Amino acid sequence: MGMDTAKMTGIEAFRFRDLHPSFVLGTASDRYAGWIGQIYTRERWAGGLIRRAKTVGGKPFVEEVLPVDSVQEYFEHFGTLELDFTFYMPLRDSRGEPTRVFHLLRAYSQHLRDGDRLVLKAPQTIFAKHLYRRGDYVENRDYLNPEVFIRQFYEPALTVLNPWLDAIVFEQEYQRKESRTPLAEAAAALEAFFKAIPADDRYHVEFRTETLLTGPVLEVLKRYGVGQVLSHWTWLPTLSRQFSLSGKRFLNKKGAVIRLMTPKGMRYEDAYARAHPFNKLVSGMESPGMVEDTTRIVTAAIEAGTRITVIVNNRAGGNAPLLAQQIARSFLGASPEAA
Repeated sequence: MGMDTAKMTGIEAFRFRDLHPSFVLGTASDRYAGWIGQIYTRERWAGGLIRRAKTVGGKPFVEEVLPVDSVQEYFEHFGTLELDFTFYMPLRDSRGEPTRVFHLLRAYSQHLRDGDRLVLKAPQTIFAKHLYRRGDYVENRDYLNPEVFIRQFYEPALTVLNPWLDAIVFEQEYQRKESRTPLAEAAAALEAFFKAIPADDRYHVEFRTETLLTGPVLEVLKRYGVGQVLSHWTWLPTLSRQFSLSGKRFLNKKGAVIRLMTPKGMRYEDAYARAHPFNKLVSGMESPGMVEDTTRIVTAAIEAGTRITVIVNNRAGGNAPLLAQQIARSFLGASPEAA
């Protein structure tokens, strides 16, 4: 792809909305104070930061974040935003009452405009076989429960976000060898789930166990038009390898999703500690080939007539906006030196 001077100028200003009609670039979460001077205007937000304590891997951290209305400035730069806090709590509880996550989504919705897009993660209580509770992994009694999905997540999500909701990501945790479900059984369970829930072309599944990235399971996704998320994550093979395992197919005809989460071989807590406070790229952190693999798959999607969304996490290299710049430059065929 030839270099476009106007687009390259936009990339240097962290403006990624106009790279290509079929390529949407965004980040995993927003509101990071480390992005002030990149995505957020220093004069506007420096005095209004919210400090919150967080413990990761047993170590204390302090995160500084902007208020929710900063999402308006975020969308001046990116075409989509993944909100992942819905992964940790449903939108309605078992009694049907709105949770604090529901109210937070509603707060976001007050600041969204036409053309803004959201990627929403389904709660882990729906798609995780095991949940981490009190220091151990326990069986999830609501695993692949269609009624829980519909009542506690899907219906309230559409109520609040339907004009902006572009994708729903179901993330399944890594399964150790001793606790893995046989492929035929896993495929049958997924078949029953997707058959029972409302048909929707916004569903995408991220498996974090390589053995599930194969025939029977992927055929279920294809049958129901559910996308396979290509995820750059600790214990998964490379993006190119994942794409090859799928037969280089895009199973959801509406669109595809790539998520750049953590460096290869690096645990979440280590990636978080190295990346914090998320204001710069960390030398030696980014996995070699990640950007190039992403660009190749984006190009393949466009050539196949599939719109593709790339979500970038701070933990993939230290700072999501700077990683987005690398991807955008690579997509336009220009090196950082040429930019």
